[in-house]
Amino acid sequence: MSRAVFTPSNQQRLTNVSVVRLKKGGTRFEIACYKNKVSEWRARVETDIDSVLQTHAVYTNVSKGQTAPRDALVKAFGTEDTEKIVLEILQKGELQVGEKERGAQTEALSREIAALVAQKCVNPATRRPYPYSLIEKAMQQDLHYSINLTRPVKQQALDVIKLLQEKQVLPIARAQMRVRIVLPASKEAKKLRERIGPVLSAVEDEDFSNSDSCEITGTVDPGSYPGLVEMISAETRGRGHVEVLTVRDVADGEESL
Repeated sequence: MSRAVFTPSNQQRLTNVSVVRLKKGGTRFEIACYKNKVSEWRARVETDIDSVLQTHAVYTNVSKGQTAPRDALVKAFGTEDTEKIVLEILQKGELQVGEKERGAQTEALSREIAALVAQKCVNPATRRPYPYSLIEKAMQQDLHYSINLTRPVKQQALDVIKLLQEKQVLPIARAQMRVRIVLPASKEAKKLRERIGPVLSAVEDEDFSNSDSCEITGTVDPGSYPGLVEMISAETRGRGHVEVLTVRDVADGEESL
């Protein structure tokens, strides 16, 4: 006579999962996610929560299939709403990965960070970008930069740029943005031009002859760009705008990317 296998009601066994773990109120809580989806969610590439979670359950131990008791959830999170709890764990928890997988992810992220730095910066002497391999070498050998698998690539790229400049490992500068500023033709346009001038790194061309609008073409440091856009919008009451033409310096005579 065959015997039925008894499985406790608070056990749900899952396989081939990525686990995100958060310790709160002295208790360990885990959620089960699809592989590679956690980083995409945190980078806002993936926005469908059902494509990230294998189940909306909260566990104390995913590998053993032990779900968290209701009273433990309420004590730690102040609510029994598993949707809110799952989102908090997904956002703040630590992604559990094996040593081999972590190494592969770190290597891939390092290349991605270096490529973004190479895209955003140039050698100020030549006005040309560095190869990403040279940036990555500087990150590893000179900066000894520690890759964080949970932080966005853009934030880490900005950290690397700052460190390269501070430690003077490589002569490096943010690539200038080439922009076209369009202003409504009015008496105030030339007055506004005087305020725009100091914000721009260089002015390439100006055209105030058009009866409908005035145009200024020049370059601006990426850090000054948001302030420029805000100033144009406010001073022209939304009738003026800034167009980005290119986001990388080029040497004289070269085609813009």
